[in-house]
Amino acid sequence: MDKIYGQKHQKETFYFSLSTMLQKASYYGLRALVVLYMTGEIMQMDRSKALFVYGWFGTSLLFSQIIGGLIGDFALGNRKTLILGNILQALGAFCLCIPSSIGLYLGLFFVALGYGLYTPNIIAMFGKLYSSKTKLIDSGFTIFYFAVNLGSFVGILIIGLVGHKFGDGIGFILSGMLMLLSIIPLLFSNEEFHSETNTSQLSLSNSIRNISIVFLAIGLFWGIHEISNIRIFDLELKFSEMAALTIPQDLWQALSSIIFLPVCLIAFFYWSYYYSSLTSKLLLGFIFGIISYGLLFLIPEIPVEKHALIYLISLISLAISETHLAPVLYSSLTKYANQKYLTTLISLAFIPPKAFNLIFGIFNDTFYNNPLSGLKFGITAMTIASIGLILYIIWEERKHGEYLKNKN
Repeated sequence: MDKIYGQKHQKETFYFSLSTMLQKASYYGLRALVVLYMTGEIMQMDRSKALFVYGWFGTSLLFSQIIGGLIGDFALGNRKTLILGNILQALGAFCLCIPSSIGLYLGLFFVALGYGLYTPNIIAMFGKLYSSKTKLIDSGFTIFYFAVNLGSFVGILIIGLVGHKFGDGIGFILSGMLMLLSIIPLLFSNEEFHSETNTSQLSLSNSIRNISIVFLAIGLFWGIHEISNIRIFDLELKFSEMAALTIPQDLWQALSSIIFLPVCLIAFFYWSYYYSSLTSKLLLGFIFGIISYGLLFLIPEIPVEKHALIYLISLISLAISETHLAPVLYSSLTKYANQKYLTTLISLAFIPPKAFNLIFGIFNDTFYNNPLSGLKFGITAMTIASIGLILYIIWEERKHGEYLKNKN
């Protein structure tokens, strides 16, 4: 681990993070209301149709991001594309206030299209801040990831409560206003950093190898995370029903986010002063993931109050694991990809997690019927990945040593 000298975060780091936080608050708050709105008194959809529409809405977000990436790279540029995306998302939220099918479908269309225009372009703009500050880039994307999670947490809480108390229409209006507010921080940002170039000296083959390793590692992590959450949700429900713990059920449901946010902040400040390699972060992420799932495995099928502490330590370990792994995906793309196509590549970053989810989804019935089998699978897969990373680190060090020896 190396001390970082002469590199500091720009003010745009915090402008873009604030914009992202407001956008995620708006989007996730709206998403928390939309199914209830479709099945409520106004739209009166049956639940199966509402979930079908919601499923297509979620799928369309993936393809709209590809459109946003292409427009950002080859047509309007990042800034104009993401501001247009914000406006469209706000327009979509306001359309949802129209009590008709036209308002519903038009609103969802604008939200999906706007989300796709905004998301890859704000990530690409953020990454370009660090084109010449590559040792700070993981720290930068950690605060960005913090903003994403804080925004989603606050948005679901506040817009959900407003919609429940004052009606879905008021909730959608609040969502639209937050979306428009997310434009304001962007207006204070400086565009000079767009002329910076990627300083990576790696060959194309080495860059592709590094990006591929990260994509596989992150895809594996989220695939494992999905199946292991079955056991986490099961324990969350059981602990929330224990009268002796006197902790509200809503707090149990929010516990993962409450733990993750301060862990993410600590990592941001630490990595602002100390740098560790990409593979080291991936390795530590998997090690803490193994610890987390190992602790969950120690909790019996029917837990008692004393097991709540083990559960808490497990969630802390999982938060540390996620903090080491999740932000690395976009930082690696920024480091190693050609920045002319950066936004397009970012728009495709959903593919590895989705692919692993589809593969692991084949065994969903087994994992649901026996949640402990999901933990066993997760521990085994992470252990194999960790061994692979250790071998790769050793190979890289030997290769670097031979290069220095030949150079001398």
